[in-house]
Amino acid sequence: MALYKKIRELWNKPTDESAAIWNQRLIDWRTEPVSIRIERPTRLDRARSVGYRAKPGIILVRQRVLRGGRQRPQIRAGRRSRHMRRMKVLSTNYQWVAENRAGKLYSNCEVLNSYYVAQDGKHYWYEVILVDKHHPAILADPTLNWIASPKHNKRVTRGLTSAARKSRGLRRKGKGAEKVRPSKEHHGKH
Repeated sequence: MALYKKIRELWNKPTDESAAIWNQRLIDWRTEPVSIRIERPTRLDRARSVGYRAKPGIILVRQRVLRGGRQRPQIRAGRRSRHMRRMKVLSTNYQWVAENRAGKLYSNCEVLNSYYVAQDGKHYWYEVILVDKHHPAILADPTLNWIASPKHNKRVTRGLTSAARKSRGLRRKGKGAEKVRPSKEHHGKH
């Protein structure tokens, strides 16, 4: 059996020993900072499938995101019922939020992709792959140097990563997806 297939099977069907290891990992991760740079991926098979390569110029960040809706602080002054609500209605998924926060922290890098790692009752953890677009090793690599062109600047904030495109509804084409392009907001406007 291939190595990555074996890793994927262990992820999908964990043993008792691996479950104990994951419990201890989550205990440790809760005490870490929200964004932390890591040396190697936790899920090697998933990281490589979304673009990770162990080479200079590529960094990994484990990003923690709070679960459970996004609320504004308590309203202290008066308000009109139709003008403001406490619950923010955002059309972004947690993975896109995690990519955005990692991209802001490492502003000299571009977000390539990300993948789910873990969750508990309070948090989600994602590992975000970032690329230093000015690194000579990246510029010399024909499979990665496309990210250095100006049209890919701040691609995570413009919703061009895989998680962002999924959140925007762009995984669908054709019948049933007539209103998602160019975006849900600008469909039908001239």
